[in-house]
Amino acid sequence: MSFLRNYLNKIKPNFEKDGKLHAFRSVFDGFETFLYVPNDTAKTGVHIHDAIDSKRIMSMVVIALLPALLFGMYNVGYQNYLAAGTLGSASFCEVFFYGVLAVLPKILVSYIIGLGIEFAWAQWKGEEIQEGYLVSGIIIPMIVPVGCPLWMIAIAVAFAVVIGKEIFGGTGMNIFNVALVARAFLFFSYPTKMSGDTVWVAQDTIFGLGNTLPDTFAQATPLGQLAAGTNVTASLSDAILGFIPGSIGETSVVAIAIGAVILLWTGIASWRTMLSVVVGGSLMAVVFEQTGLSITWYEHLVYGGFAFGAVFMATDPVTSARTDCGKYIYGFIIGALAVIIRVMNPGFPEGMMLAILFGNMMAPLIDHYVVDANVRKRAKRVKN
Repeated sequence: MSFLRNYLNKIKPNFEKDGKLHAFRSVFDGFETFLYVPNDTAKTGVHIHDAIDSKRIMSMVVIALLPALLFGMYNVGYQNYLAAGTLGSASFCEVFFYGVLAVLPKILVSYIIGLGIEFAWAQWKGEEIQEGYLVSGIIIPMIVPVGCPLWMIAIAVAFAVVIGKEIFGGTGMNIFNVALVARAFLFFSYPTKMSGDTVWVAQDTIFGLGNTLPDTFAQATPLGQLAAGTNVTASLSDAILGFIPGSIGETSVVAIAIGAVILLWTGIASWRTMLSVVVGGSLMAVVFEQTGLSITWYEHLVYGGFAFGAVFMATDPVTSARTDCGKYIYGFIIGALAVIIRVMNPGFPEGMMLAILFGNMMAPLIDHYVVDANVRKRAKRVKN
């Protein structure tokens, strides 16, 4: 690593002011600060200095996402071989690498388009390259069906980065979760590629792996089956482990829970938000269950993107509530609203996407009233 550090120090003057590669200063700075903690410190004011910066935080979130991503890759292959009836004759490596080959292009498109726009925007504005897309770039492929075409992902990524993030001022200034903006764009622009019974299972061979399924093949998710008024064919254990059709990274509650432990252990995500999402969803599900309009409350927690949204998207520090009390309110609203949408509107069997986007919109207002209540309480205490 010392060789790399010395090499970067050697070429750095070329990218500084009056250097021959000054036009690419933002690119060099982004690469350098990704590899090493910056040496720059605040020049004025009182600040608390820490060895970890936002790039390190984003990198840790990516690490926490890996269990869900890796299992999602395996499940893509699992569902293909299961649908073709050849699962018993396939090895673990064949199933897994089929999923890798199906998912990897989506990740590459997401990062190439997203980071390309980030780099171009930074160069145009003469600013540093922002690191927020490190997480969004991997989440976007994880929350789409495996049948979503690459060109659609490219358009959605461009829309999310430019409209959902950069026009608000970039990382830390966006109102809505960038990954969910991309998913909402796809959902409302290309609904047939984001819902229904034909998009959840990969249907073609890739480099000799996998199976070509009939054009008429269809497989609904558990929530899709419930919305259609049919019985869920997957067992509860399969839903918890993740052996069900669904978005690439959202099926395995176990893998998501591993990521949750990493985020909570490192202090990156808020346990208050996670807990309140689960509590809000559970209580609302119990209410509907008592009226006979819904499935059992715990099934809502393991079907669809509820667990993934509660762990990785509702806890986004930029778009969620920031006060401790506000996090409880914010999370409760998201969990309760997700179940309400699922049960009351069959046209949106998932519910979690719209619930989190609504929560993002309400987060500043929630924090405003929480802070205002604290100020009034302290003023009253001083007065007395």
